[in-house]
Amino acid sequence: MSRLVLLVLLAAFGSGAQAQSTYWRVAPPNVSHANLPQRLLAAHNVERAAWRLPPLAWDPQLAAAAAAYARSLAPTGILRHSARSARPGQGENLWLGTRGIFSPEQMVGTWVSERRYFRPGIFPNVASNGNWASVGHYSQIAWPTTTRLGCALAAGRGNDVLVCRYSPAGNIDGGRVP
Repeated sequence: MSRLVLLVLLAAFGSGAQAQSTYWRVAPPNVSHANLPQRLLAAHNVERAAWRLPPLAWDPQLAAAAAAYARSLAPTGILRHSARSARPGQGENLWLGTRGIFSPEQMVGTWVSERRYFRPGIFPNVASNGNWASVGHYSQIAWPTTTRLGCALAAGRGNDVLVCRYSPAGNIDGGRVP
């Protein structure tokens, strides 16, 4: 049973105030996606500011490309990075979750949570556990030469798919981050 389903059941059938408060913190019902571009951009830039990196700017062309790819992923419910040849010079972060449950800040927050394994350095040697993939979303957010962001959210069968595109791309071998 997934953690989200378990939390919903605990909240619905009341197994104490702590379970209910955990549910509401993790999965607020009918969460709003109003002002999605601004909120996604702000969530990225809050984390970049922690490293004293310049803020990203919203790029409508990156957002349009992200939207096309998000729409192609949403019906499948399977995350798979697009071919690099389809997005030259662009990085990409992907997210999948239960439709309507997660706020834009929570979606980006899953990538930001990789910070716990991140250590500044030369890519790909930027993970405290030795596995750069465990910090790949985070290092793209904190990549110092990335300047633009475009994201899109698409709904699938019970899922939301978020695709964010970054330019110039991060996670380049030999590059310093942050």
